[in-house]
Amino acid sequence: MKRFLTAAAVIPLCLGGAAFAQTVPETVDQVAQPGGTLPGNPEIVLVQVAEGFADPTNVANAGDGSGRIFVTERAGRVKVVDGEGNVADEPYIDLTQINPLGTNVQTGFVEQGLYSIAFHPNFAENGHVFLHYASLPFNGDGMIVRVTAENPSDNAISADRINETAKVVMRIEQPYYNHNGGQIAFGPDGYLYIGSGDGGWEGDPLQAGKDLSTPLGKMLRIDVDVEDYRAYDIPEDNPFRAASAEQLMVLFGITEEEFAGIRTKAEPEIWSYGVRNPYEFAFDPETGNLFIADVGQNHWEEIIFQPASSEGGEYYGWPDMEAAFCHPMTGDPAEQECAVVGVLPAAMYPHSTAYPGAEETSDGGCSVQGFGVANYGGMEGVYLAGDWCTGRVFGLGWDGEQWQFQEMMQTGMQFTAGGYDEDNNVLAVNANNFYLADQGPDANPPGSLWRVMPAGEAPEGATLARTVQ
Repeated sequence: MKRFLTAAAVIPLCLGGAAFAQTVPETVDQVAQPGGTLPGNPEIVLVQVAEGFADPTNVANAGDGSGRIFVTERAGRVKVVDGEGNVADEPYIDLTQINPLGTNVQTGFVEQGLYSIAFHPNFAENGHVFLHYASLPFNGDGMIVRVTAENPSDNAISADRINETAKVVMRIEQPYYNHNGGQIAFGPDGYLYIGSGDGGWEGDPLQAGKDLSTPLGKMLRIDVDVEDYRAYDIPEDNPFRAASAEQLMVLFGITEEEFAGIRTKAEPEIWSYGVRNPYEFAFDPETGNLFIADVGQNHWEEIIFQPASSEGGEYYGWPDMEAAFCHPMTGDPAEQECAVVGVLPAAMYPHSTAYPGAEETSDGGCSVQGFGVANYGGMEGVYLAGDWCTGRVFGLGWDGEQWQFQEMMQTGMQFTAGGYDEDNNVLAVNANNFYLADQGPDANPPGSLWRVMPAGEAPEGATLARTVQ
């Protein structure tokens, strides 16, 4: 057992080549909000890499030196883009016509479908590809499935090969059809991290975010380098791998009698908890720091910073907190007498109404979508994220004393995810599938793939994202 962080903490991290340390906020006023200025005040543009994707949901690279970029589509396809921006006609993976292991992709609600893809760190040798999707035969449960490419350099995995090699790694039962999280990614430690939402509906009715007996509302961490007959293993340093009854009683602040009554069991896969819908997260390629874009409820979006030195076990507040404020909110948070519960986020931004009764603004967002961490173009460790409703792009960075949260641009696009190319340039994808206007994954207007570049360095003739006021 490592440690449990059930109150706000300051966790310094020495950055390579930097003369300062990033810290987790201790107080609400240390949580950054829009209006800040990043060191050097960098300017960026979004350069179109490719277009024509049907509801793109995630983007990743294989890390095999091929320069390829892989874009997941909600319906269950993975498209491959070469280094010149050409999209292959044949999907790399197509789950729309097959049902590996009796599963298929559920797309009945806009938040369901093929969520993400992750390539094993040793993909060039073992060919292992991991997918996370909602499965219809299992009531929309999240299925994490591994398939194996026969030749990792091929631009398509055949249906026969998918059926032959498919292996269920994990099934996450979902009580509702939203807030399912979605992203999977390998960390610098070689383990697979899984963003798991609270299971949906309004306000986490199951209180899953703080219930350690369920994988919902958590960041999970597993070891997939196991024998083929096993699904996965639990890393030895996972914080709840061997949690004792005594440790759990201390964590929850309850007596032995109360503990016996609820028989709480901590799931060993849990790395940290108290998140609502960690749809996108990203590791800094330079430092290993983790940034989590956690989609909020009615009033606030938040970005969580977890330093590479973390030993796990952090409670990020949901459902007791929405960003840095009490949940449920009853009025102006400045007038609430509410103790901070859990670890505070590094940054937050409001919806069009920041709290019940607040004056509505046209500036508000609705759903934070993380891209990745930029270490180029005058940016050092700057986490970039966009909003699903407004198309705003934000940068979160450390100025040596505090977090700065700067609006970089407003595009009017509907961002859904981000990632990296093999050179660690930050990528983003956008779709056109708002809730009330969703016509289905293959009927909505197509989306595009974008690369974040410093302003003034876009190739001549490149298509740039249009900015709006």
